[in-house]
Amino acid sequence: MATRRRSFPLVPLLLFLLAAAAYGRLISDGSPASASTTSLLSNPVSTVIRLSTSISASSPPPPAAAEEKCEQSYGFLPCTTTVFGNLFLVLAYGFLMYKAATFLSAGSELLLEIMGPGLVGGLLLPILGALPDALLVLVSGLSGSRETAQSQVLIGMGLLAGSTVFLLTVLWGTCVVVGKCDIGPNGVAVDLQNNKGFSLTGTGISTDVQTSYAARIMGISVIPFIIAQFPKMLKTHHGQRLAVLLALIVSFSLVLAYCLYQVFQPWIQKRKLAYAKHKHVISGILRHAQMEALGRLLNEDGTPNENVIKKLFHKIDMDQSQTLSRAELHALIIGINFEEVDFDKNDAVDKIMDDFDTSGNDIVEEAEFVAGMKRWLNEAKRSVPTSGAYSNKFITDYHARTRQEHDLLVDRSDETVESVENPGWCITKAVGLLLLGSAIAAAFADPLVDAVHNFSNASHIPSFFISFIALPLATNSSEAVSAIIFASRKKLRTSSLTFSEVYGGVTMNNTLCLGVFLALIYIRNLTWDFSSEVLIILLVCVIMGLFTSFRTTFPLWTCLVAYMLYPLSLVVVYILDFVFGWS
Repeated sequence: MATRRRSFPLVPLLLFLLAAAAYGRLISDGSPASASTTSLLSNPVSTVIRLSTSISASSPPPPAAAEEKCEQSYGFLPCTTTVFGNLFLVLAYGFLMYKAATFLSAGSELLLEIMGPGLVGGLLLPILGALPDALLVLVSGLSGSRETAQSQVLIGMGLLAGSTVFLLTVLWGTCVVVGKCDIGPNGVAVDLQNNKGFSLTGTGISTDVQTSYAARIMGISVIPFIIAQFPKMLKTHHGQRLAVLLALIVSFSLVLAYCLYQVFQPWIQKRKLAYAKHKHVISGILRHAQMEALGRLLNEDGTPNENVIKKLFHKIDMDQSQTLSRAELHALIIGINFEEVDFDKNDAVDKIMDDFDTSGNDIVEEAEFVAGMKRWLNEAKRSVPTSGAYSNKFITDYHARTRQEHDLLVDRSDETVESVENPGWCITKAVGLLLLGSAIAAAFADPLVDAVHNFSNASHIPSFFISFIALPLATNSSEAVSAIIFASRKKLRTSSLTFSEVYGGVTMNNTLCLGVFLALIYIRNLTWDFSSEVLIILLVCVIMGLFTSFRTTFPLWTCLVAYMLYPLSLVVVYILDFVFGWS
């Protein structure tokens, strides 16, 4: 008779994750009853069958329960056998992994600022960003016997699936909500304009075409999952080890290809630089208007001065046509001193036209110019802190700030280090942060995995569901907060960068972290039995990949699709594993 897993309720899982209380590794006293109890937790049905046979064959019945003991990790970390004690340490070690990810992120960004994009931004930063996840996946099956590793490795798979699903559902949907703008008549979200409330079809976000390229790369990254799962699709065990090896090779090949792509095509860094140049053009035009003695662009209370803005419009409108042409905008930019900041003036005209020409007729009317200038001034107010009074110096300060942002992002090769004040100290600080983050992640990855495993045993909740929900929150929180803050700027460029980072994080999960997991499976000769888990990864990646690869505007209703995929993933695994007995 085929055996099926004992089902468990999902509600206690959510309740346990909200509670708190120390951790330890459970060990038995060596008695048969103790061994049976431990086996019962990992495979309840088959163990019950063996227990019943053993009891009937022996005269005295075994003890009802064996005394549980715990072993301190590293000989000094806390130890407990209780549900809430292990839960407390899951939370504590999870927080330490979050701090490790934060240190790694801060060190990586500081190193990028010093050394510039290219090798650092394309090769080192993606790997460092995936380091906490990769370490947790590695230690999930590294220690103990083969049977113990087979039991604990499900935690690694839970983290793999949970991180991917979390980034593409909860985080993706939240970025759409916080970054939403009004969708204009041309089907593109209008930067900084948010007057339609929470209209499901009238508001949303827009990204550029290059962001859809990042989504396509993310879609390609699921190939190793398909290769490893191929023998299971054919319902055969022959060739499974070869499939794992082939998937392992493909995974690391994709990691190398992705990193080299970022090295030789650092378009994300270039786009940040282009954005800084555009902001400098904006500040230059505002400062030019201020210096031409047309009046103060901002009133005392910080509101834009429409009369002065209209005076500027008529001064730029040299042919008195009541509209601004590309030639007139080009003449304006040529007449402004941008302090040797090198940029394509035609490209600057295109960006200004994109900002102002909401009607799409390739000219800027007076109303469009006034509305665009108001958006620029509001952006300047958010960028430059003030004491409440908006003097003429405010525009000058904004111009200086944009120049500084531009200088920080310029790729000057060897000159980049020299442009940073005290580069030796900055490099030391960056390396220190990277070493500290790596050390914390390496030290507490194993205790965290053990705590999750012991909590699973004590609560009778499968470790996959715990690691699926809890561990991604620890390893991705820093990235999630940064993405949400960036998306809240409500501009196409910042939205593009935000979602590119999300897709990049998923790509590294599906390649580097999976490669580590496959290496673990292959070297320790573990069984590849993760059909339902792989299915939800493919389901979410394919749906979101197709959804984001061929469109650049996402109305607000799309966040509901993303949000629904998260609980759907848990339900699918539960049904396939505990109802149909897939794994």
